Amino acid sequence: MKIATWNINSVRHRINLVTRFLREHQPDVLCLQETKVINELFPKLPLAKLGYEHQAIHGQKAYHGVAVISRLPFAKTGVQDFCREGHARHMGVSFENGLELHNFYVPAGGDIPDPEKNDKFAHKLHFLGAMENFFGKRKTQRKNPVVLVGDLNVAPLENDVWSHKQLLDVVSHTPVEMRLLGEAQAAFDWTDATRAFIPPDQKIYSWWSYRAADWEASDRGRRLDHVWLSPGLKGALKSQTILKKMRGWQKASDHVPVIVEIDV
Repeated sequence: MKIATWNINSVRHRINLVTRFLREHQPDVLCLQETKVINELFPKLPLAKLGYEHQAIHGQKAYHGVAVISRLPFAKTGVQDFCREGHARHMGVSFENGLELHNFYVPAGGDIPDPEKNDKFAHKLHFLGAMENFFGKRKTQRKNPVVLVGDLNVAPLENDVWSHKQLLDVVSHTPVEMRLLGEAQAAFDWTDATRAFIPPDQKIYSWWSYRAADWEASDRGRRLDHVWLSPGLKGALKSQTILKKMRGWQKASDHVPVIVEIDV
């Protein structure tokens, strides 16, 4: 089973990139974040024409939004309320083969890494804590086949950013965010699929800012997009890919897809 996750930064604006990606890489499932569209206006038809007829959408006008599109039918879909602000930031689905999948869009957190001065940052920390609490309560189900994907908006390791030292006081790589994401990961004993293949001493990114004059030359990236696997999928992970070249596509998102292949 081939699963991809991608912060698309407006699915209607970049629907041609989505369809190109689907044609070229043929995932079984694509999880999108930051779709920025209400459910009724989600571009379902071009995706269905490519065989992705099964679509679980949790949208919001102009902001946020997540969707799971699939060639495989869903056995169940549902949304959990991790977000104190009521944003569309989670979609969960189960497949007929028994796999459970959670698609997340964690709040970015604004620019000031102080919850007392920045409510957006406080919101992010609350959301990460809610993730830990939700999966911690389900720890007896860790042997089930469960996948968590999404733009988690945290680069948790030193080599998940271009400069650990310079970014320690920058939102997405602050010690409190790294700690809370680590606690959420430990709560369900998740395996980080990317770091299962790429050692922690090697740099790897999935996001490059629009602010860079030449993103490729400067290569000042961060790894904000993640795929986690439950202990029930131990030994099932076959490959992982971060499609850096897609950051160079015309009108690209600032994020690129992450793809994993697992045996289910």
